[in-house]
Amino acid sequence: MRDLELGGDARPAGHPPVAFGRAGVLLVNLGTPDATDYWSMRRYLKEFLSDRRVIETPRAIWWPLLNLVILTTRPGRKGKDYDTIWNRERDEGPLRTITRAQADKLAQWVAGGGLGATRRPVLVDWAMRYGNPSIASRIAALQAQGCERILVVPLYPQYAAATSATVADKTFDALKAMRWQPAVRIAPPWHDDEAYIDALAVSIRESLAGLDFEPETIVASYHGIPQSYFDKGDPYYCHCAKTTRLLREKLGLSPDRLLMTFQSRFGPAKWLEPYTDATMQALAEKGVKRLAVVTPGFAADCLETIEEIGIENRDIFLEHGGEKFARIECLNDSAPGMAVLQAVVARELQGWI
Repeated sequence: MRDLELGGDARPAGHPPVAFGRAGVLLVNLGTPDATDYWSMRRYLKEFLSDRRVIETPRAIWWPLLNLVILTTRPGRKGKDYDTIWNRERDEGPLRTITRAQADKLAQWVAGGGLGATRRPVLVDWAMRYGNPSIASRIAALQAQGCERILVVPLYPQYAAATSATVADKTFDALKAMRWQPAVRIAPPWHDDEAYIDALAVSIRESLAGLDFEPETIVASYHGIPQSYFDKGDPYYCHCAKTTRLLREKLGLSPDRLLMTFQSRFGPAKWLEPYTDATMQALAEKGVKRLAVVTPGFAADCLETIEEIGIENRDIFLEHGGEKFARIECLNDSAPGMAVLQAVVARELQGWI
């Protein structure tokens, strides 16, 4: 900093070169395995399922179950699921492909003057909470490029302790290992942000216009959490409910035309209801023939949207009497999706640049 105060190179002899004067934006999504083989899947699942924010079961119960049962059987099954959606051109999961594209487009927007005139150059990077690239490695990379202030953006529109909070945990774990810590902000959720609701509405309208049928019902499916987490004070359900209500209002749909459900439950405990898979069956058995599903809780398509919704839940609906099914893609790096990220980043960088 003495360089700026005194002008020129005021560093003492032998002082190492130091980059400074920039701000950084780090987009963080959940994660993806490095490959679909057993050991790659096992490493990824072990990191994910060892997180105390994700699994709150006491360690004495959970640790033997995880290591002796789940990590023996689940990697093979999940590897086969990932294999059905794998980006073979890049040899990576779609979540990594899309998150990289989001960061690249955000960087282009910044470079093109999207933030207006700034005192500090802004760099954009991306990371995964589980797997690679790690949060710690990308924070270190941004700091090495002179980022003294870093905005971390968890790519979850609705807050949950098992998603948004664990990104913050890992970020501060990285800071604890650093001698020179950058200043850090964690972007808040945007479940009720006007830019986000507008983007969802645009995406849904455009997707429906491209179908060869008109859905009788649209289901908004969110990733679930155990009911006990909500009972302890997690606001996730409320955030999902508000997103759904605002989206209904924007689209002019009644509650029976746009339903809210929860997917991806794991284990025997009760999770947030209604369950997506049970709803698929119930709607088909009730006589609904044409259905569309949107996943507003995911900023990018991944296993849970492409395979779980687009294959598993589609099959449930069709097997029980449904005839037409459409999965509406996530916002991803589309123009509406990028407009949301741009709005969040521009707002949360205020006062820094």
